[in-house]
This record gives sequence, structure tokens and C-alpha cells, in this order.
Amino acid sequence: MPKQTSNTARSDAIIARLGQLHPKVIDLSLGRITRLLEKLGNPHLSLPPVIHLAGTNGKGSTQAYLRAIYEAAGLRVHCSTSPHLVRFHERIVVAGAQISEQALCDLLEEVETVNAAFLAFARIPADVLILETGLGGRVDASNVLDTPAATVITPISLDHQGFLGDTIAKIAFEKAGIMKPGVISILAPQPLEAFDTLTRHANTINATIFNDFDVLEETADGFTLRIGRDTLNLPRPALPGRHQYVNAATAIAAVRKANIPGCDGMDVDVLANGLRTAQWPARLQRLKKGPLIDALPENC
Repeated sequence: MPKQTSNTARSDAIIARLGQLHPKVIDLSLGRITRLLEKLGNPHLSLPPVIHLAGTNGKGSTQAYLRAIYEAAGLRVHCSTSPHLVRFHERIVVAGAQISEQALCDLLEEVETVNAAFLAFARIPADVLILETGLGGRVDASNVLDTPAATVITPISLDHQGFLGDTIAKIAFEKAGIMKPGVISILAPQPLEAFDTLTRHANTINATIFNDFDVLEETADGFTLRIGRDTLNLPRPALPGRHQYVNAATAIAAVRKANIPGCDGMDVDVLANGLRTAQWPARLQRLKKGPLIDALPENC
């Protein structure tokens, strides 16, 4: 892990101090955050349209494709993700750029760490917010929105079993908690046990499920995606790995089905440009420059 630079010393100190304010390493509850949001004037009620993501695999990649597609369409995009790779600032992307050190410090001094994102997103205009859960979904700190534009659940498998449960069904139930009545939920391909749990929960709360999409063909240059009655020919996603076809397809389904103003019937060329330009650093990323490359033997 690269060493933090001195220009983050102030925010590092504030985050370290805030980390000592609660005895639990992970607090799976919503009471503390809802009380704090009320004291802050409920900034989560002043957000742009939100796409809320949960799942085990592919959350970050799906978010990367969503962001790239919306930006390719000329939209301003907020993003919230966790954990960070090097700097905490990576968790809060405001209108396309990581939050600045000064802005982060100002917000951290007002509220606990997780809520700085909501304040930043509420105060700076954007067209869409892509909000990723930190752990689970049902009682994740991000799950305070009653009417997101859409929810997305990427493929589920066993993860964080000490907090979410020891079976696929139990974990799927926790992820399903981000679903909301009357809100469309885009489901990536799921294990049968997870799919049954997700659909049962959706029916219980009257959420709408959309999973009518699949990758028909993969080639060296791209893939063919069926989504509803449409068939799209798209380029190979920028992120490496065959699993990225599913992540890209899920993102496109979300773009097509989420009710984001100005995005109805988005042009295929815009979707393609988003897939080509998506970035998700350090996840199967090939390094082409930097100290690690410089240290390699000649002609390696």
C-alpha cells in the first residue's frame, strides 16, 4: 500500500479521532445515522436521483461502468464507494472528481465519517448519484433513502459471514434490504438460492424486479447484449476479465431502467463509449508506469 502523503495529514487525524468515538468496529444499524441526519437537516432528502448498489461480486465494476456511461452522456455524477484503496477521499467522488482535502476536512469536522458523503452530495449539484453499500444492505449506513431511482444487486455469494449470515439465502436477504416499494431493482444473474430470496422479498414489499437481459455472444472485440426485446452490439469492456461482460450488462440494464432525466433511450454510441472508458484502479489493472515498473529487469 503506498504511503499517504503529507497533504492528507489533517483529514487522517480527524478520521482517526472519529474512529474512536464508537466502540464497535462495524455497527450494522441505522438508528445512529438517522438521528445524526435529522440533526444535519436531512441532507439525504436533497440528493440527485440515486442508483443504490448492493451485492457480493462486481459492485465496484458495475459502478465504474455506470459512472462512465453517465459521464459519456454529459451528466454530472456523484459516486460513493468503500473501502478506499489509498486515500479516504476515493470514497466520495463529487461531480466527477474526488473530494478535495479542504472540503473533506470541513465536512468531517461537522459530522461522522460516513455522513460526510451525504452532505457533500446534497450541497453540490449533480444529475445522478451512484451509491454503493459498504456491508450488506438492509442495515448498511447508506440505506436511508426511501425512493431511489433504482436499486441494483450484483451477483451474491458468501461474504462477511460473521455479520451477514452463513448461507447464500441469509446474505441475499441482507442485500435485498435496499429494495424499496414501487422502485425497480435490477438483478444481475444470481445463484438460485439468492434469486429465490430476492424475488420473494421483492414480492413482499411490492418492488419491481428487472432481470430480462443476458449476454448472447462474446468475441475478442466485444459482445452482444439482449435487454428486453432489444439486441445491442457493444465493444469489449475496458476492465479485464470475462466476468466484466456481466457487470457491463448489469450497468446498461440499470441505465435503461432507472428513471434518470435525459437518459431515456440512451444512444448505443454513448453506452459503448462508457464501456471503453470505465476505470476501476488496482482491480486486475495492468501497470504501465511507476516505481514498480521501473524496478523490473530490462526487457521484462
